[in-house]
Amino acid sequence: MKITKIFTFDSSHMLDGHDGKCRNLHGHTYKLEITVSDGLIQGGAKDGMVMDFADLKTIVQAEIINPFDHAFIYHGGNERESQIAALLDGWQMKTLRLPCRTTAENMAALMYGRLKNAGLNVCSVKLWETPTSCAEYEG
Repeated sequence: MKITKIFTFDSSHMLDGHDGKCRNLHGHTYKLEITVSDGLIQGGAKDGMVMDFADLKTIVQAEIINPFDHAFIYHGGNERESQIAALLDGWQMKTLRLPCRTTAENMAALMYGRLKNAGLNVCSVKLWETPTSCAEYEG
């Protein structure tokens, strides 16, 4: 059995060295679809559930939404992106350093790993950058 919960958050990023418009600093309202799978809980207050949607929300909020929302997300291995982040940090603005380029594909995989490490039985993460463009990571 699978359940899915959808979230949104806003972030900015850039893809330094990209050959298109995304090389510029820009933002997205991301849509995030988290799907978890498991057997149904037998007995108790959560009988018949894969998990309580409220519990899923709590984990995703802590692991993904809180760190990513309204942050400048940047690749810590990129000098120019790191310089921009240092400037923003100096102004007490929110940044989030990632160990990879901030493509939707890389971020979906990273989010999957964060949720797995938090003990969630996640089976897929789908991250939408725009209403028509997304990346999906399945473990």
